[in-house]
Amino acid sequence: MFASLSDRLATTFKGLRGKGRLSESDIDATVAEIRTALLEADVALPVVRTFCADVKKRALSAEVSGALNPAQQIVKIVHEELIAILGGTTRPLVFAKSGPTVILLTGLQGAGKTTLAGKLAKYLVSQGHTPVLVAADLQRPNAVDQLKVVGEQAGVPTFAPEPGNGVGDPVEVARAGKQFAVDKLHDVVIVDSAGRLAIDQELMGQLSRVRDAVAPDNVLFVVDAMIGQDAVITASEFEKQVGFDGVVLTKLDGDARGGAALSIVSVVERPIMFGSTGEKLDDFEVFHPDRMASRILDMGDLMSLIEQAERAFDAEQTDRFTKKMSQGEDFTLDDFLEQMQAVKKMGSIGKLMGMLPGMGDMKAQLDQVDERELDRVAAIIQSMTPAERAEPKILNGSRRARIAAGSGTKVNDVNNLVERFTQAQKMMRQMGKGGMPGMGGMPGMPGMGGMGGGKKSKGKQQKSVKPAKGQKGRSGNPAKRALGQAGGSTGEPGQEPDLGSLPPELRKLLQ
Repeated sequence: MFASLSDRLATTFKGLRGKGRLSESDIDATVAEIRTALLEADVALPVVRTFCADVKKRALSAEVSGALNPAQQIVKIVHEELIAILGGTTRPLVFAKSGPTVILLTGLQGAGKTTLAGKLAKYLVSQGHTPVLVAADLQRPNAVDQLKVVGEQAGVPTFAPEPGNGVGDPVEVARAGKQFAVDKLHDVVIVDSAGRLAIDQELMGQLSRVRDAVAPDNVLFVVDAMIGQDAVITASEFEKQVGFDGVVLTKLDGDARGGAALSIVSVVERPIMFGSTGEKLDDFEVFHPDRMASRILDMGDLMSLIEQAERAFDAEQTDRFTKKMSQGEDFTLDDFLEQMQAVKKMGSIGKLMGMLPGMGDMKAQLDQVDERELDRVAAIIQSMTPAERAEPKILNGSRRARIAAGSGTKVNDVNNLVERFTQAQKMMRQMGKGGMPGMGGMPGMPGMGGMGGGKKSKGKQQKSVKPAKGQKGRSGNPAKRALGQAGGSTGEPGQEPDLGSLPPELRKLLQ
């Protein structure tokens, strides 16, 4: 969504590199470029004015004039101001002290409330809650049936006493749904309310009555991020007439310019709490202003990447793999396949790579990543016999030809996989001998080419340059270096995320 804004800001900051000191005219030109970039991104004019005024004021202060690298200091200021207009801190849901927590979803028709209800329910299940969906949208055709399907996909029950399609009272359904949660011991109630194609008094009156009937702990306004400034206008009207506690932006994976996300918090003074990033129920995430600001400035989002990895790789699988390596057992193609399938659960490889710092200049390459490569590799391994998976050395020419025919690939594809696996196996053996030191992992993953895993000379160790006393060493990893310079996704300068719980191939990717 923020691709054009990121590109424009990156170009602006490149013009500052190499300057030991910034004049007032340099700062004016930079702020003017930032203003243009924000306006082109469809950010509300009052927000742009305030943002640029704050950036200019800080840029002319001593924190820039006295900095060793003023260009980096400008980037840091823009990063911090972006965090501020995005809400500053992450706003969690409020849970009731007694009885079920009620969450009321509001918004216009077509914003994605029903699908969002399923995504939110699945997220809450992963957090240890037992939600129930309440079908209070009785106006839109088949809205009740859709919510039932979404609830089934999310693995949560749906309370739907009325057929909908214009039949039933949404206020009574919402009230009965809350009582159903009490009777069946559900700790969260998610009420899917009706919307309209535009704001009208009938809609607002109905929402107000539903709100009064269930006394929600959280009223979430669901808005399509792709409608631009209309999202801000609609949010303002809903806030005045009904009121809400937080915003949920849907379709964040679209190609909109992103102005709604950068404007809505400042205009309605309500935080963005969640974001929907795709069509699947797993494409849902908590909105972190600091991480979003880092993505916009191409600093990456390692914390979100790590959290996705922790969800995809269960603890039992990781512990079993770690124990196997520590005991000196060989890394097999079955292990390779298991790890690769877990990586696939994390989502698009292009999106995952896009969370790494400095990937803004590689967007064309990321767009060309072949997601089907993972399926081809899986087909090749699954076309092997158990003996061949355990001992790839027995793969002679005829065996490789048979595997290629069985998997619908070419012999060269089988050869490339075996070569990549051999490198990974050597690295795993080194890790096992070293007692699983720090981090390490596969030299490459399908679809992305080799990453690391180069040969090391025996008996020789490269000398490391120690930092001066009282100074912190400069990381050779651009991902960690970005975190250390601008606070990265943790929001605290110099703090690095804990990578120790990650599977080996992802730790190697981030090392």
